[in-house]
Amino acid sequence: MLQGNLGKGIRRSSSTDDFKELTRRDAQESLNKELQKLLKTAPPGLEQETRKNFDGFEKLFNRFLLENRPSVQWEKIELLPKGAVKKYDELASPTDCKQIKSILDKLVVIKLNGGLGTSMGCTGPKSLISVRNELNFLDLNVQQIKDLNAKYSTNIPLVLMNSFNTDEDIRKILRKYNQVSVEIDTFNQSRYPRINRETLHPIARSVQNDHDAWYPPGHGDIYGSFFNSGLLEKYLKMGKEYVFISNIDNLGATVDIAILNFLLNPQRGKQAPEFLMEVTDKTRADIKGGTLVEYEGKLTLLEIAQVAKEHVDEFKSVTKFKIFNTNNLWISLSAIKRVVEENTLSMEIIVNPKHLDDGTNVIQLETAVGAAIKDFEGSIGVNVPRKRFLPVKTSSDLLLMMSNLYTLKSGNLEMSPLRMFASVPLVKLGKDFNKVKSFLNRFASIPDIMDLDHLTVSGDVTFGKNVVLKGTVIIIANHGDRIDIPPGAILENKIVSGNLRILDH
Repeated sequence: MLQGNLGKGIRRSSSTDDFKELTRRDAQESLNKELQKLLKTAPPGLEQETRKNFDGFEKLFNRFLLENRPSVQWEKIELLPKGAVKKYDELASPTDCKQIKSILDKLVVIKLNGGLGTSMGCTGPKSLISVRNELNFLDLNVQQIKDLNAKYSTNIPLVLMNSFNTDEDIRKILRKYNQVSVEIDTFNQSRYPRINRETLHPIARSVQNDHDAWYPPGHGDIYGSFFNSGLLEKYLKMGKEYVFISNIDNLGATVDIAILNFLLNPQRGKQAPEFLMEVTDKTRADIKGGTLVEYEGKLTLLEIAQVAKEHVDEFKSVTKFKIFNTNNLWISLSAIKRVVEENTLSMEIIVNPKHLDDGTNVIQLETAVGAAIKDFEGSIGVNVPRKRFLPVKTSSDLLLMMSNLYTLKSGNLEMSPLRMFASVPLVKLGKDFNKVKSFLNRFASIPDIMDLDHLTVSGDVTFGKNVVLKGTVIIIANHGDRIDIPPGAILENKIVSGNLRILDH
């Protein structure tokens, strides 16, 4: 690629097309020259890795230049045919320990671990934020695999896909698991250059420096990076057949024996799916989530970014599009090898604009792992229970995970049998709770929310010990006011506003 691999000729129907083609070629050639300059700054030992990264980026950039029309035409979207999404409760789950061991022996687990905790006010990898009993996301995932391995005398490897933002910290922390009977491997996402929105040139001047000039290109990069790491080939040689991929901050994304059994023991006469996506029913909180549709005869992930403005409301409809992607994915390892080697992946490009602190406007070209569903054979969805989708993106989510709604068993969060409803409460904490440190300081202890339906908190609010919240509770402290919920308070279907402050004496 770095020798100037340009796009092949396109049929020209007008002078406008000719002009567009020439400008595309100019942009491709110009980027190639800039990348060549950058490659010369790579330190000894990093040239090959840098070249691979640049090759991948050039392919993405060239597609970005060519694909200047909407990737989806709304009128071509069709609702899912029968059988495209199976119901989870239709899957058989083996109970014989030997049979369970035999299928677990063929599994690899990959956790997407490239994100930072900055949105929750933390430095370093998000997976190191404590979520329950002083255990962080990584602790819980290691514990899950450790207990599975011990229970069934198997060896499921845990693989972390890090980014250059998280890799160093994660490698240090992994030392504490040296005595844990889990094989833990890591590999890194690619490291791509941010490009100036006006010039389409990389803003980096050196491969090593300018941290803000580089970015990890979304979790769709997993296919190429996993292949290039050598781990894919390693696991195939070990007899592994499927990989379970999920976000490390989704505490509901645990190894599911029924799904794995469905993949490894298909019904007679049926071919095993190469790609399985877990979906779940939409609620009001999920209307922006990607959904499965049939498009040009293939099962396709439709994201809101692909939808024209005039169709957004229709996309958000929970009556027409009833399910959304949890990003829990089960994929055949041999199929991943095939699509990478044959270069048949065509994930939609996500153009992510950023405004840097120095005022520079840049764009990042990214892809999403689930968008590859259309590039595999026999792809299918499974509509799973909501308990398999427990992401922690905000402090509101963290409150739920830390509460008495859940108990912790072998690294797994399980809904308390005392909860009368299958759904979790809708919790909206205001900006004063956004950062984890501030969130923790505002709770003397996490309230009892077993019978809570809806909680909204806004402004300067604190909670004393042993508070109980039931039904719908709304607490609003206006600007300049403060509300202290006293210890032992029971709030049921209450609105609290104004100024309520408890002072020590």
